[in-house]
Amino acid sequence: MRLPFRLPWVFPAEQGTVSEAKAAAGGVSLVAGEGEARWTGRSYAALSREGFMKNPVAHRTVRLVAEAAAAIPWLAYRDAQELDGHPALSLIGQPNARMGGADFFEALYGHLLLSGNAYVEPLAIGPRPAELHLLRPDRVVVVAGADGWPEAYDYRAGSARRRIAAGGGLLHLKLFHPLDDHQGFPPLAAAQVALDLHNAAARWNKALLDNSARPSGALVYQPKEGGNLSADQYERLKVELDEGYSGPMRAGRPLLLEGGLDWKSMGLSPKDMDFVEARNGAARDVALAFGVPPMLLGIPGDNTYANYQEANRAFYRLTVLPLVSRTAASFSGFLSGLYGEPLRLVPDLDQVAGLAAERDALWARLGAADFLTEEEKRQAVGY
Repeated sequence: MRLPFRLPWVFPAEQGTVSEAKAAAGGVSLVAGEGEARWTGRSYAALSREGFMKNPVAHRTVRLVAEAAAAIPWLAYRDAQELDGHPALSLIGQPNARMGGADFFEALYGHLLLSGNAYVEPLAIGPRPAELHLLRPDRVVVVAGADGWPEAYDYRAGSARRRIAAGGGLLHLKLFHPLDDHQGFPPLAAAQVALDLHNAAARWNKALLDNSARPSGALVYQPKEGGNLSADQYERLKVELDEGYSGPMRAGRPLLLEGGLDWKSMGLSPKDMDFVEARNGAARDVALAFGVPPMLLGIPGDNTYANYQEANRAFYRLTVLPLVSRTAASFSGFLSGLYGEPLRLVPDLDQVAGLAAERDALWARLGAADFLTEEEKRQAVGY
């Protein structure tokens, strides 16, 4: 008779319907289960909990992109004239009394990466905006008009609800979504399968440790005279196994078997499952969805960059700067309407530490260009 034990990486919430049938004479118990993979939802709350709050790769990736993007300062221009000390720069540097500029933009980019949307609400005192506040994406609902375009936004916090007019009343930043006209698509949702695989691998390790670091298996009861265990013997054996041989404190304890009982392992080893490589592959897919080179996260394999400096430069050029530039362009139009004058906000690339090597090479080339005047060299480097 076989006493079935569930595999350690299968949890009660993830199991399908299990049916058990016992043969009358053979002394064998069969277990048949119908299971279906369960995936994390794509809502802001689900991706935040399972990704940012539970997965170290997703957490570090979001923090890496958001912190790098938030650390880049902005410049303000009116046409070709740079505006030093413009009120818009002061507002960006200190959006509100509770958040500094870096904190504000780190949260804004985090909203974009986890939900595909970010909402900024201005607070005006008099004719000029005085503060900027972020609204949590899962609390905002787009209200579409008869023509299909957004005409307002409903913001809900608990039982409170208020409506904000579209346009100057709210800035909505969103990432491209091919199937939604009003909401953005979060990068983490594209890596949903990889995220769940990586989390499942961590739970598998934890369950294996809780099970004395041994794979699951079955006790086989095959006495020479034949027959089955009685119901009382069956229940007593299960209780003894649960109380005496499961849990990390009982790891390595030898299993005492009475006559006719034999242990048969049923679990696959991590080597058979290619466990480590599957986990690293899932981590690389999560990093790929955000545009972060795996080398920057310490993930082995697929390190196509020659060195860390080259990977860091590619990270800024291909991921951080496009995100900051599109955000600055959205803020340019939004703040231009609030201040009643044309403004152009651009990231100050001279302050980006990850591009220092490119700046050194550019200045060296311009310094050796005798055919350029000093004024032309200054214009070439952005002065």
